[in-house]
Amino acid sequence: MRALVLSLAGSWGVFLLYTRIVFGHRDLLTSVGTARWRRRSNDWLTQAGLEGMNWRDFALACSLLFVIGTGLTYAVFAGWTPAVLGGLFAAAAPPAAYRRRRRNRLADAQQAWPRMIEEIRVLIGSSGASIPQALFEVGSRSPEALRSAFGRAHREWLLSTDFERAVSTLKGALAHPTADVALETLLAAYEVGGVDLDPRLADLAEDRMAELQGRKDARARQAGARFARAFVIAVPLGMALMGLSIGNGRASFRTGGGQVAVVLGLLVMVGCWLWAGRLMTLPDGRRVFAE
Repeated sequence: MRALVLSLAGSWGVFLLYTRIVFGHRDLLTSVGTARWRRRSNDWLTQAGLEGMNWRDFALACSLLFVIGTGLTYAVFAGWTPAVLGGLFAAAAPPAAYRRRRRNRLADAQQAWPRMIEEIRVLIGSSGASIPQALFEVGSRSPEALRSAFGRAHREWLLSTDFERAVSTLKGALAHPTADVALETLLAAYEVGGVDLDPRLADLAEDRMAELQGRKDARARQAGARFARAFVIAVPLGMALMGLSIGNGRASFRTGGGQVAVVLGLLVMVGCWLWAGRLMTLPDGRRVFAE
C-alpha cells in the first residue's frame, strides 16, 4: 500500500513538473489556454463597457426573461416543451444586447482612432509636444467611451512618470487592435527615439482610415439584408398567431404532432436568424500586442 501511495505521489509530481515546464501551467486550475480565454473574455467585457459588471444582476436579468418568455410561449402554444425553448431564446437577449453594445463601441473607436493618430502626429511634429503630452492631450478630447481609459492612464503617468506602465494601463482599458498598434509605436519611439515617427504615424492613420472606409462600405451594402433578416422572426411568429384563430386554433398546438411542429419551427427560425447574422458579421481585428 505504501509503495502504491509513493508511486502515485511521484507520478503526480512528475506530471506537475512536466506541465509547468512544457505547457506553462502555473497551478492545478490555470493553464496557458485558460489564461488566454480569461484575457479574451476580459477584453470582450472591456470592449462592451462592462468591465465592472455584476454577474449576479446579469444572471437575474436572464432568469427574469426566461420566466417571461416561458409564460408567453406557453400561453400561445399550450405546451411545456416549446415554452421552455421559448424561455431559453428569451434569456439569450441580454448576451445579444451586450454583443451589440460591444460592436457599436468598437465601431465608434474605429472611427475615432484615425483622427486621434493624426492629431498626435501634428502635436509631436509641428507643435513640438512630447509623446506623452501629445497622447494624453488628444485623449482628453477623445469620444466619451474612450475618455475614462485615457484618464486612468494619465493619472498613472502623473503618479509614476513611467510611460510604459501608463501605456500598458491604457491598452488594457481600451482593448482595441488599433490602440495596441498606435500605442506600441509611440512607446517604441519614446524609448528608442528616432526621427521617423511622423511618417509612421501618417501611414498608420492612412491605413486605419482605409480600413474604416471599407467597413462602412460593407455595412452599407448589407443594409437591405439586415432589414430582411427581421422577417426571419416576424413572419413565422405572425403566422403562428394567425393560426390561433383558424380551425381548432390553440387546441391544434396541444397535440403531439403540433408540439413537434412548434419545436422544429422554433429551432429552424432561430437557426436561420443566427446563421444569417453570422454570414453578415464583419471580422474584428486581432490584438497582436495584447499582454
